[in-house]
Amino acid sequence: MRAERLHERIRLVQGDITAQEVDAIVNAANNALLGGGGVDGAIHRAGGREILEECRRLGGCATGEAKATTAGRLRARYVVHTVGPVWHGGDHDEDELLASCHRASLRVAAELSCRTVAFPAISTGVYGFPVARAARVAVGSVAAALAEHDLDEVRFVLFDANAHDEFASALDELPRA
Repeated sequence: MRAERLHERIRLVQGDITAQEVDAIVNAANNALLGGGGVDGAIHRAGGREILEECRRLGGCATGEAKATTAGRLRARYVVHTVGPVWHGGDHDEDELLASCHRASLRVAAELSCRTVAFPAISTGVYGFPVARAARVAVGSVAAALAEHDLDEVRFVLFDANAHDEFASALDELPRA
């Protein structure tokens, strides 16, 4: 895939992931998939109890994997739940597990015929993953996965200006044609 086309398919926005009008919103979930704080809690609150009811039937999710549910009252069609790694200093496969979250989420979205997907900055909240490092892992793994999946747009929806700036730097580091 031409690098210019890749840069057109990855977008960055600062805002609220629950307000995105996309085919799938990726949820930074916990292993139980039963809601929690941060992005996970916001998605469950905004989407309604239908999401939680489907999550209960999924039986949890391993770190680095992804599973989908309805999006309930959200503007999306699906929520793809993925469990990011807890940061333990970088010597416990955190980068690979975070990359796996992005690859697995895009694979699930593609299997559901999604064309547009919105990601939060997975693991950068209470899980403590450094934002700059997470941005490089996330952008790099999404760029690689886009070669395999025919998606129109992957949007990183970032809560604050610092995260937006770090993801913009990571996106700028991708090669251009």
